[in-house]
Amino acid sequence: MKLVVLVKHVPDETVDRPLADGMFADDLTLDREALTCRLGEPDEYAVEQAMRIARRRMDVQICVVTMGPPGAARALVRALALGADEAVHVVDDALHGSDAQATSLVLAAAVRRIGFDLVLCGTASTDSGMSVVPAMVAERLGVPAACEADAVWVGEDEVVVRRDGGATTDDIAVPIPAVVSVTDRVGEPRYPAYRSVVEARGKVVRTWSLADLRIRPDEVGLGASATVVRSVTPYAGQRPALIVRGEARDAAEQLASYLTEHQLI
Repeated sequence: MKLVVLVKHVPDETVDRPLADGMFADDLTLDREALTCRLGEPDEYAVEQAMRIARRRMDVQICVVTMGPPGAARALVRALALGADEAVHVVDDALHGSDAQATSLVLAAAVRRIGFDLVLCGTASTDSGMSVVPAMVAERLGVPAACEADAVWVGEDEVVVRRDGGATTDDIAVPIPAVVSVTDRVGEPRYPAYRSVVEARGKVVRTWSLADLRIRPDEVGLGASATVVRSVTPYAGQRPALIVRGEARDAAEQLASYLTEHQLI
């Protein structure tokens, strides 16, 4: 069984996010090469789910795929350390500014070229959070999608996912091949052992361009994207923290007054 896991190299949520400079200075996109980035947390859950499937079967091969600038290769190395067997990095200058629609075109083409039985991914990326790419990839591949899975069971001919809505729980079965996106309830990712980190450096990482996928440059990037950024407003930041001092009664009154003033109680 061939499992393909879609992953993304996303900006660290704790650092400022500068806009692109140089040749992309006027398009209001992030300068990802200047940012501290990491493998997206939702993608770690997807890799972990692939590993759990592999532990229950003898015939599983796991390939992780990402698209992005050269630095995105670091996300692949992390995924390989988590247990994936091989990786594919789609990198091309023409990809800059691609929205979800263009991204799904590229990822679907890469998955199709690799070959797959099951595609796994996180429900949403931590940088954009649109949650649409899994369904878009499934549509382009012509296979069913089971999104927001809280649990996954893989049989010979079908995959069953469980979605817990709180008041109700739904079990959904779809035939293989399929695309499945998983939530953070699917199973906590394991921290890679030092040996796995070292071995990851020797695993195969293939680099593909748009030409390798037979995609024209005018099909991706800002020009082919339906989403357009018109303006950017800097985030004002968080309110100053309240430091409570004094006796317990006075401190409690200060805290209650602050919470009431900011409509927190």
